[in-house]
Amino acid sequence: MKQLIIFIISFTILSCSSDDDSAAVSNVLADYLLNNSTETGAVIACAAKDENSNAILTFYYPEDGATNVRYYETETAAVNKLDYTKYQHLVLESEPFFNGSLGKFTRHTDIEKWIVITYELGNDIKISNPIRTKQIQKPTVWNTDVNIDLDQELMPHFLWQANAFGDNAIYFQIVSNANNDLVSGTYTYDANFKFYDTANVVLNITEGIPVLENNTNYNFTLMDVSLDNWVNLVSQKAFNTP
Repeated sequence: MKQLIIFIISFTILSCSSDDDSAAVSNVLADYLLNNSTETGAVIACAAKDENSNAILTFYYPEDGATNVRYYETETAAVNKLDYTKYQHLVLESEPFFNGSLGKFTRHTDIEKWIVITYELGNDIKISNPIRTKQIQKPTVWNTDVNIDLDQELMPHFLWQANAFGDNAIYFQIVSNANNDLVSGTYTYDANFKFYDTANVVLNITEGIPVLENNTNYNFTLMDVSLDNWVNLVSQKAFNTP
């Protein structure tokens, strides 16, 4: 009888400890940020609807040394996008994009939401601006509608229709090689970019000063990004330097 009483008491203590530990772990973004040094708008991120499904592709740029990359989302889009108590951590596997120069999360959902990406760097938690998904009301358009002028040797000039689908805030351009390695990553407000002239570049994730090689295959990717970081358009086109 004495052993039975001890067992019951021990089980009760363990059960209480387990409940307390579980309660201490929160998936809420506001709780994760509590009592930590944070920097908002510090993670470059945007999202697009996949070309062939309702999957949401969320792209982000991880700075060197970034760890513990997290994906947070709201239940619906009908919330205050800056209310971090509305964001829940969702455990998704981050995939390398352009061989790891960027990262990508894939999320299958029919509900439009707000998304935030965070990572830790040094002693800070870096936070992206909120991303409004629009896979239902404004699905991302995928095409090849880019003009590539190759007249100037090894300095291709990329041009596209300005604000083709409305709500444009900025354009993101990626030049990649045949191995899908990122050669350059730039942002412009203008509907054109000349490799590698940064006169109209407003944000740059390129490492060093890139150069192209003669008679080599490359790819150009354009993302037309809205004010709320939704990708209205993705244009992709291959080209070969003379």
